[in-house]
Order: sequence, then C-alpha cells, then structure tokens
Amino acid sequence: MKPKSVLINGASSGIGAALALEYADKGIFLALSARNLDRLDLIANNCRKKGASVEIKILDVTKSKAMMEWISEIDERVCLDLVIANAGIAGDRFDYGQAINLTRMIFNTNIEGVLNTVIPALNCMEQRGSGQIAIMSSLASFRGFYGAPSYIATKAAVRIWGEGLRERYKEKGIKVSVICPGFVKSRITEKNLFWMPLLMSGEKAAKIIRRGLHKNYPRIAFPRRMYFIALAYSLLPTFLANLLTPKIPQKE
Repeated sequence: MKPKSVLINGASSGIGAALALEYADKGIFLALSARNLDRLDLIANNCRKKGASVEIKILDVTKSKAMMEWISEIDERVCLDLVIANAGIAGDRFDYGQAINLTRMIFNTNIEGVLNTVIPALNCMEQRGSGQIAIMSSLASFRGFYGAPSYIATKAAVRIWGEGLRERYKEKGIKVSVICPGFVKSRITEKNLFWMPLLMSGEKAAKIIRRGLHKNYPRIAFPRRMYFIALAYSLLPTFLANLLTPKIPQKE
C-alpha cells in the first residue's frame, strides 16, 4: 500500500532530500526535519510544487525529548505510515587531536539519532498495529575499516538493530527495513578525497529505496555489485582483507 504520510529526518540534503522529493505527490503528507532551515525550506517548497502537504521542523536528532514530542504530535494528527530514520554524519579528514570528540559526535548522532527516531515511532505504530520504519545504514557496515572506523561502527550497529527489530515487530503489524546504500552523491561523499566506484545520484537511490520499501524488503542494499563485494569482503580473514584494502585518506 502506498504510504500517505511519511516522516523523514535529515531531509535537507542527500538521500533524505531525494526521498522527500520521491514521495512528494498529491494527497501525500510529509513531515521533514533537519538542522539547516534554508536547505530544508527549499526541499519543502519543491515538494509542495509536486502537490504534497509538507510540515518542517528544525531539530537535532540527538535531543530525545524534542524528537519524541515531535513524532508523537505528528502521529496523533495523521497516523504516520512510514518513518525514515535517515539523519547521520561522517567525519572529515582524520586528526588525532580531534579524534575522540569527533568519534563521540558521530556515535551520538548516528546511533542516538536513530534510537530517538525509531523508538517513538514504534510506540505509536504498536498501539494501532500498523506502520513501516526504515533505518539508514550503509554498505560500509559489513566490515570494520581503518579509513572510517566510527562511521562504519555506527552504521553496523543500526543495521543489526534494525534487522532484529524486523523479526520482533512483524507479528505486531509493523514492517522494518534497513537501507544499505553504496556511494551516493551527498554532502558526506563530496568530502571524500578518493575514487568512489558506482557513485550514483540521490534521485536514483531514492527510487531504489522506495521500490524496496514498497516490497517490504528486509535489507535494501545497492548497487547490487557493490553489495556482493561487501558481503564477500566481510567473510575474508583479517590479514587478507587488510592486504586488499586500498590506502585511502583516513577520517572518522
């Protein structure tokens, strides 16, 4: 069934913005949040041009009380069909002097932010026995890598958590999917100083994600070739994986 009400955080750029535009249509309600008002306003206006009803909220996903109040209030009015926990950050260039602070920031945003989105949504959906939740992970989540240990660890954590939630809540009528994209054009990937194979646009990624959610796939991983490589790489012994790992600039 096509969702009539969709909540997306991290919606001001990248995959989040592309998903907002992908779902925008006549008769669709979108609740969008981000930290940057100018960018979020632009996306919201473009969604309205496609006929969607849009509400925006400037929110930090690490603020659990504010997130709970926002999600609960929206759901009370419109009964959210789909909640996409998309917001996340990655480190920039590696700096030993800033590594600990940056690591804490990444863990707080990428893990606490997902918890602060998913838990209130689950509480609302459980009461009526329906709804769908999508959690943004990454193909990078399948193996630890020296180039971005904090980012990868957080994406692995939310992927595994989401996969467990799917089995726990399916008998309650709630669908849970994890999304594992490869390289997608965004404010995160534009900082990368290395070659990114099969880099795709946010628009293409959003179409793949929407199709996967419509079919209720447990794991929406793409591009397919990169997914198979990531799975194979995760099975390699550590010494062999290290030998095959390209030397790229480090970040957190």
